[in-house]
Amino acid sequence: MELERTVSEKGQIVIPKDIRDYLGLKEGSGIVFEVKGNEIIVRPRTGPKEFVEKFLNTQKKIRKLDMNRIKKVIEDEY
Repeated sequence: MELERTVSEKGQIVIPKDIRDYLGLKEGSGIVFEVKGNEIIVRPRTGPKEFVEKFLNTQKKIRKLDMNRIKKVIEDEY
């Protein structure tokens, strides 16, 4: 999907509704801007719980950790 937008005088842009809906972005949602070469990547910010789950799913050595204990720590902190 590719859509064009214009940067406002204040440097603001509007994320099109179709993209916000697709990514599940709502008012107050965090987003991350990443610059790679001459491109800007905009993606939803990953919460701590999602980050740990994604990390554990990609690291076989880490799977030995107690996931329930990690989830409890995250829930207690956030």
